[in-house]
Amino acid sequence: MSELEGKVAIVTGGASGIGEGTVRLFVNEGCKVVIADMQEARGAALAEELGDAAVFQQAEVRQEDQVKAAVDRAVSEWGRLDCMFNNAGFGGVLGPIEDVPADDFDMTMDVLVRGVFLGMKHAIPVMKQQGSGSIINTGSIAGVTCGRGPVVYSAAKAAVVHLSKVTAMELGEHSIRVNAICPGYIATPLSTNTVGRPDTLIEERIKGTDYRQPIPRYGQPDDIAQMALFLAGDRSSFVTGQALVVDGGAANGVMWSDQSDVYKTYHPIKVYNPDAG
Repeated sequence: MSELEGKVAIVTGGASGIGEGTVRLFVNEGCKVVIADMQEARGAALAEELGDAAVFQQAEVRQEDQVKAAVDRAVSEWGRLDCMFNNAGFGGVLGPIEDVPADDFDMTMDVLVRGVFLGMKHAIPVMKQQGSGSIINTGSIAGVTCGRGPVVYSAAKAAVVHLSKVTAMELGEHSIRVNAICPGYIATPLSTNTVGRPDTLIEERIKGTDYRQPIPRYGQPDDIAQMALFLAGDRSSFVTGQALVVDGGAANGVMWSDQSDVYKTYHPIKVYNPDAG
């Protein structure tokens, strides 16, 4: 039996990158999926390719009515909602804090934090009524450590992580689990600045890049999709309120090979003896 047989999910940002990889994996595992995304042509084409297992719903996650419409679509199509994957995002405003316009700050927070809030807000009543559900929010290693992303983006992702944790405490008694996935660098149209262009450009953009981390390769959308599959399914029934880092070990610190030679050379410990003269 497939891992998500009989389950229904919504994936925001589901038309490309991590979202598309997750949609494909979920469908392969027996799930019915609403692809919620701003990219109408790409999202509709993906839904058509996947047949009866998926539908496309245009949604801009800052707009409450559009997020609610995606939830309503899942219920109208298949009668339930087992997984809400609040994945849509973007890099947001760049630059030092003193140079950031307030409107750009607000837009970044609206997409990355408000979008997650709205997804949870409208999924929760459905999940409460059916007595079960899994909410997955896309955080980032930039939200759990410093120096891994733009300043405002990093703050927004930290908010997503903590929002996931406190909401998990609220919903546990309703058998609804809430977790965040914190990706490291994943090769997607967003991370390679190729949104709206052929995916073949992704490989060209990252070719020759040196990944100084324990697992020395860039992440693939499927690396995150596999974690989402675990969290959406029954194998994770005792997991909630967690920020699960999927980053090839990047957030752990400096590579052993990059550390000072002093740390890598054995030196006998000398014990101080005040009576040794």
